[in-house]
Amino acid sequence: MKNLLITLCLCVVAKTLFAQSRQAPEVPSPIIFVYDASGSMWGQMEGKTKMEIASSVLSTSINNFAENQQIGLVAYGHRKKGDCRDVETLLPLTNTSKVKVSSAVKAIKPLGKTPLAHSAEKVIGQLRTRKEKATIVLITDGIESCDGDICKVVSAAKKEGIDFKLHIVGFGLKEGETSQLKCAAKAGDGNYYDAADAGGLSDAMTDVAVQTVDKPAGNLGVFVLKDGKPLDADVQAYLSGTKNKADAGRTYKDTTYLYLPQATYDLEVKQHGFNSISPIVIKGVKTLNEEVTYKTVSLDGAKLNVSVFNNGTLWDSQVRIATPDGKLVAGSRTYGKPKELQIDAGTYNVTVIARDIHGLEKEYVIENVAVGNGEVTEVSHNFKTGTAILGATYQEQPFDAHIDIKEVSTGKSVYAFRTRKRNLELLLNPGTYEVSFWEPNAYNKTAKGVTFTIEVKEGKTLTKTAEVK
Repeated sequence: MKNLLITLCLCVVAKTLFAQSRQAPEVPSPIIFVYDASGSMWGQMEGKTKMEIASSVLSTSINNFAENQQIGLVAYGHRKKGDCRDVETLLPLTNTSKVKVSSAVKAIKPLGKTPLAHSAEKVIGQLRTRKEKATIVLITDGIESCDGDICKVVSAAKKEGIDFKLHIVGFGLKEGETSQLKCAAKAGDGNYYDAADAGGLSDAMTDVAVQTVDKPAGNLGVFVLKDGKPLDADVQAYLSGTKNKADAGRTYKDTTYLYLPQATYDLEVKQHGFNSISPIVIKGVKTLNEEVTYKTVSLDGAKLNVSVFNNGTLWDSQVRIATPDGKLVAGSRTYGKPKELQIDAGTYNVTVIARDIHGLEKEYVIENVAVGNGEVTEVSHNFKTGTAILGATYQEQPFDAHIDIKEVSTGKSVYAFRTRKRNLELLLNPGTYEVSFWEPNAYNKTAKGVTFTIEVKEGKTLTKTAEVK
């Protein structure tokens, strides 16, 4: 009983410490948006200009901010086409009107250059003058175009002791264009967000609203890999042994930092977005208040390598992977190559469906395939076919006829189409088939037609042209 009371007390203390450490200030520190109004924002994305998308997403996102949240707005490149000093404060950091932010953003007309370093200098200068801390969110669809170095600007300001957190959102940037921006975000104790579309931009705006300068510095860094490569993953921390949420983050293919007061936690890690790998739970992760703990997590699941052949040649096929009770867990297409799929460890039935093959044996189920995490399991199947080249004539001229092919032993139709005055080349499973040609759109006793039997053999080709009478 004594041990139980001690355990309960420890849980209460941990939860109390967590609640106290996470308590937001009565008036949250300002969030200052540095907004890209350079000429490239007229570029199209998803059928709209990038300016339209950014304006819409920002206006929607700020509506979720606290009512007393101060929101400043700085724009660059919107007044003069070639001016590297074109940076303007549109709304001061004391502004609390969300309507003013939305109106100001919608009124911006993209025009000029991308002076990222000068924009950062101007915003940081405001904080220096006011001796105030803030979260800075810089949105850009391009790299520095005025010979500045935003990373150096941010690093120098941090060394000076100015209190801010800088997040940078790269909107539609290419991989090779992000190094300086990532450097600046890291120097500014913030995150770099790669927003490839409106959804990515919205996700970034949701995250920056939480990852503010008021949030204590993270003491647990989580980095997630899959197949040895950085993975965009969601991380949720719980007080160990409970479902009490502590902190959460998203890696964006980098390290995400969570603030977890000294205690023991369970981490749930999953790939961001839909995938066939279930989340993994890492239990018993201990944190320290004055020290950053790092955790690298691998989301490699079991690998199933599926190869499908037709007469010994790799073949394009559909692949479905399901549990023995029929629950679909993954699906793909081989495109004539071995196909590797990642799934949870377990036992599965693998169904392969050959494309462009006709007959009763164009689908096959490989049952009870056992796969283990970190292992590659090979499965394969070889379909068998022969080739039938079939055509219809009338009065010895090519004839457009309906065609129906039935497997003789079962009477099941395996192919139905029209010849359109040409020979059809079909891959059929070996066997005996009844082939019928008849006149299109004629269903009475006087309709022209002919029926005959063919024998299809593996790897062989037969040609048959029948006269419709």
